[in-house]
Amino acid sequence: MSHLHFADSLSRLGTESAFTVLARAQALAAQGHDIINLGIGQPDFQTPDHIVEAGIKALRDGHHGYTPANGIPALREAVAADLHTRHGAEVNPDNVVVVPGGKPTMFFAVLMFGEPGAEIMYPDPGFPIYESVIRYSGATPVPIALREENGFAFDAETVLAQITPKTRLIIINSPANPTGGVTPRAEVDKFVAGLADHPYVAVLSDEIYSRMLYDGREHVSLLQYPEIRDRLILLDGWSKTYAMTGWRLGYAVWPDAAVGHATRLCINDHSCVNAASQYAGLAALTGPQDAVDEMMRHFDDRRRLIVKALNSLPGLRCTDPGGAFYAFPNIEGTGMTSAEAQDRFLDEAGVATVAGTSFGHHGEGYLRFSYANSAENIETAIERIRALL
Repeated sequence: MSHLHFADSLSRLGTESAFTVLARAQALAAQGHDIINLGIGQPDFQTPDHIVEAGIKALRDGHHGYTPANGIPALREAVAADLHTRHGAEVNPDNVVVVPGGKPTMFFAVLMFGEPGAEIMYPDPGFPIYESVIRYSGATPVPIALREENGFAFDAETVLAQITPKTRLIIINSPANPTGGVTPRAEVDKFVAGLADHPYVAVLSDEIYSRMLYDGREHVSLLQYPEIRDRLILLDGWSKTYAMTGWRLGYAVWPDAAVGHATRLCINDHSCVNAASQYAGLAALTGPQDAVDEMMRHFDDRRRLIVKALNSLPGLRCTDPGGAFYAFPNIEGTGMTSAEAQDRFLDEAGVATVAGTSFGHHGEGYLRFSYANSAENIETAIERIRALL
């Protein structure tokens, strides 16, 4: 029996349930069960060859040491150039901080603004780490309810009405995990206009799926609004766009007032991102983009396939996701809770999905399906679920 005395704050730290489901699915597979994993949000493609070669070349060229805490200058310049090309925004490379993945930016932003007595708003259903880290910081998490009838886009008036004198930070995510919802420009315009009345509120815009859009939808980056640049933190990275989840590479654009704090958190936390990954990231941004376009064609085909198939199942209905690679069907018609459906689909049908409640209170009645899997596997998974239902 352990006599260790842990800090109370650890009890407030949640988890990312997709990884819990992945572990269960892998354990069942190891026992000989045939499992199709539609749970984990990870592209099923390999990192494009020219990016891999750049990482290998960096190692062979002797890039084995520490780099600047905020990232190698060439990579930060490439990030700024890419953001200018995609969003028309002027970004100073000195405001770019390269980190190991997307989560450090979430952690750092919440630690900067979160403390007992503060409020931080976050999407619900949304990426579970938002709420977890807010609770860990001691701040009060305030959910922004995302509704199916609204295409899971946020409603600006609702968000603005929830701001109080205690609000320090608002987290938004479009295209969104787990819903695939995309917030249209008119709503973002209203949100930014309303923020003029709340100059003390910072915004973390998680745009990790910014290049994953369908049916001609546009990505509205908050970088395009100069009036909030002095309090905007933009989160993006390489994991989803370039199938580089295991390289652990992301970045943020920080406002002048916060970039020094972010860099100092890097120094205290991880020193710097490993050098070879940064050179691979540089090749990703500056090299050919046809592999990204090809991946998106496959994702779009699978999206059409899975939405149609889910809508054909008894007791399910599914809105069309505008971005990312997730479908978030309503399962209330099955009579099961989200947790029951997740467990039965895995244990009885051999299909791993993630309960909507893993993404917040407002996720009850939904399941997340990742279509980062082959069309053949998606079709087989749907038929297994159909047989169970």
